[in-house]
Amino acid sequence: MSCYFYEKAFHSVNSIEKEKGKTFFNRSLERALRILNVLSSEGPTLSLAKLSETLNLPRATVLRLCLTLINFGYLRQDPLSKHYALGMRILELAKSVSDSFSLRKIASPHLNVLQTKIGKTIFLAVLDNDEVFYIDKIDDPGNPISFTSTVGTRRPPYWGMLGFVLMAYLPDNEIKRILHKQPLKAFTSKSITKKEEFIKWLGKVRSQGYVVDTEMAFDGITGIGTPIFDHTGKIVAAVGVGFITSSVKEKELDRIIKEAVKTSRRISEELGYSEEGK
Repeated sequence: MSCYFYEKAFHSVNSIEKEKGKTFFNRSLERALRILNVLSSEGPTLSLAKLSETLNLPRATVLRLCLTLINFGYLRQDPLSKHYALGMRILELAKSVSDSFSLRKIASPHLNVLQTKIGKTIFLAVLDNDEVFYIDKIDDPGNPISFTSTVGTRRPPYWGMLGFVLMAYLPDNEIKRILHKQPLKAFTSKSITKKEEFIKWLGKVRSQGYVVDTEMAFDGITGIGTPIFDHTGKIVAAVGVGFITSSVKEKELDRIIKEAVKTSRRISEELGYSEEGK
């Protein structure tokens, strides 16, 4: 998995990104990715001299890059041999990618059924590196507007219905840590910007098992968010339903909430979650 991940990254760095016919290229990043690529394909451990020879780069340059990669956990150095090897951060990234794709594969059929039933735009997101990260989206073909969030989009951790749900089930110390790292800010006049009020809001979301976000992220847009749990009872993702506020009356809103909750429960059950073991 790590080899695949870094081969993809390496080729992405070398892909053509043209603006007005010019190719832009970050040489330091390219060299760092080459180090990771060499270790994943020729490792498991290599000396500084071997890395320098393989990459055709000065030892001082390779050393500087290796020290930076060690600092961020992407490399480790054996204290005795002084050889370099891939670090634990690689495993964490590989697992994150694998988990996201597995989750999306399991959730996709259920999300398609939900979209067909309610006729709204559907989202699937996870909390990754303290950000809302979108891993799936099914557009409503009858919607006159297009939501800007697409697969791969990142938003602040407290962003709208998805952020509310993903944060609501975290331990209190995690919620406080995230809010300290990324203080609340307003996106609309209805956004919650006071920390104590926001934490109280998350408690309400957790107790009712879903959230109705009425124009707290976008003016004129309402979102429904529901949690997905894994076999341990830990929240791993959130289902989101987005629509124009004025297009949905109260009776239909209740139906959308019920269908979204049922969908997230079915996905959770496929991941091994059980209400009895909660």
